[in-house]
Amino acid sequence: MLEARNICLEVDNEGESLFLLSDVNFCIPRGHFTAIVGPSGCGKTTLLKAIAGIKESTSGSFFWEGRDLAEDSDFEPYEIGYVPQFSIAYEELTVDENVESSARLRVDAGDEELDEIIDSVLEETGLSEIADRPVKLLSGGQKRRLALAMELVSSPRILLCDEVTSGLDPRSEREIVELLHQLSLKDGRIVISVTHSLAQMELYDSVIVMVGGNLAYHGSPELMVHYFGETNFEEVYPKLAMREPDAWRQSWLKHRLDYYQRLEKKHVQKFSAAGLQPPAAVSGKTDEDEVPQPSFMTQFCTLLKRRFTILFRDRTQLMLQVAMIVIFPILVALFSSKGQEQLLQLTDTMGSDLAAEVQAQQAQAEVRARVGSAVSGIIMFQVILLGLMGSNNSSREIAGERLIMEKEKFAGTGVGAYLASKLVFLSVLVLIQSLWMFAFVQYCWPLRGDVVNHFIFLLLANAAMTTMCLGISANCKTPDQASLLSIYLVGFQLPLSGAVLALPEFVERFTQPFISAYWAWSGSVNGGLESEVLKAVNTIVQTSFADRIPCLLVLVLHVLVGIALTYVGVRRTRWE
Repeated sequence: MLEARNICLEVDNEGESLFLLSDVNFCIPRGHFTAIVGPSGCGKTTLLKAIAGIKESTSGSFFWEGRDLAEDSDFEPYEIGYVPQFSIAYEELTVDENVESSARLRVDAGDEELDEIIDSVLEETGLSEIADRPVKLLSGGQKRRLALAMELVSSPRILLCDEVTSGLDPRSEREIVELLHQLSLKDGRIVISVTHSLAQMELYDSVIVMVGGNLAYHGSPELMVHYFGETNFEEVYPKLAMREPDAWRQSWLKHRLDYYQRLEKKHVQKFSAAGLQPPAAVSGKTDEDEVPQPSFMTQFCTLLKRRFTILFRDRTQLMLQVAMIVIFPILVALFSSKGQEQLLQLTDTMGSDLAAEVQAQQAQAEVRARVGSAVSGIIMFQVILLGLMGSNNSSREIAGERLIMEKEKFAGTGVGAYLASKLVFLSVLVLIQSLWMFAFVQYCWPLRGDVVNHFIFLLLANAAMTTMCLGISANCKTPDQASLLSIYLVGFQLPLSGAVLALPEFVERFTQPFISAYWAWSGSVNGGLESEVLKAVNTIVQTSFADRIPCLLVLVLHVLVGIALTYVGVRRTRWE
């Protein structure tokens, strides 16, 4: 049994207390199918989230099978299924792949057992015939069935559904409600569905009517119209507006015992009609009830495999990645063609006696200036383009799927496994991008100096921007907001690096620690170029270069800060 005792949820509204829920009390037996209805803003979804533990009540307690959830840290992931209003499936994956992913993240079982669970759930929700169909090709009703299937893989004891019938045609709506009704008959499962629609009321075992955060009625749908003194369900909502919410609550408290007695008799009749025994009440929770969660490695591998599958299925994103990897190094090579000529001239003048081979000091200075400008510019060009790649890699990575991530965390997916899968996926992209940029440009325009040092700094420049933008993505509310902030971050790299024009000293001291482009450029130039080429760069660049080791340390610190920001953002719960 699920019991609510004096549930209140209070929030601050510009200095004033606002009660979203006020002294809500109800009892729902096992195997019961309940609707929560009421006008917009009455607290339906808030109550559902309070039951789930997504919103913490200010006072009062929920009791499940004899235990106080306030003292026993809410429901375990295996005990509850929550179907939100938003889609929890990836459009690029098939029905079967989404259900399999959900099962592997929630259920600790072997492959054969998992296959049986998946097949059973698909059959139960009527999705077996379209198991291989991509989600983007499903109808609205099929997507709702898929959302239910993804929750049923762990056989939850309570299934909470938030507006799962909204936007559906009448036939699809009835099919979903009938499915939920059947699900309530299995294993004594409680199914609670929030809905605006007052159609199909006869399929529910009971109806909770909310008004202004107060419970106005909880009983059978047949007696609901009688209680409110109306002839049909549609007339109930206008009737609610005729009294204060608290008056409705007080009135219900006087009548609820009689209605609950009638509800209990009907509950027994429901299972008798289906040829089933009413589910027995369960007291407390035993060690045998504990369902182990999948290991870190299982969840990590599932998430990583899914992410790569989505990448290769999303042709637009894949083509963009390929285009950036291929075209950006070509751009660098094209702009470096003239610089190569000056670099060769500098090479020709680097004999045993450079001064003897150069007849005019003016000509020597001109060659050095051109070489310095070319080398410095090409290195910074690579750094900036890799920074742009890094931003594209991760700016929308978490913000674009935040609601799905929150849903999977709620279902038991570990924060560590989720974060690790993102870091490994992005590390592969960073390595491919940086390696190709380095190899192609080095082949077309060989850099005189320590090529390994140059590659390391290109790699760190990409990694630093990727992780910092990932941290931004993890802490932003929307993907558009994350993309905008990431673009700003990349856009400030070149002007604040000092590679083009030297900054005022007070500005430089403040900005340099945050500009990864400066440290990658400085480390690559000062730590890897031949002495003559370095002298040439120093003739044209006014900004001072940092030593190689500090540059390495700062870039590694940028990566670590980005990872830390990402962890904070992923760990934080944010449903809205």
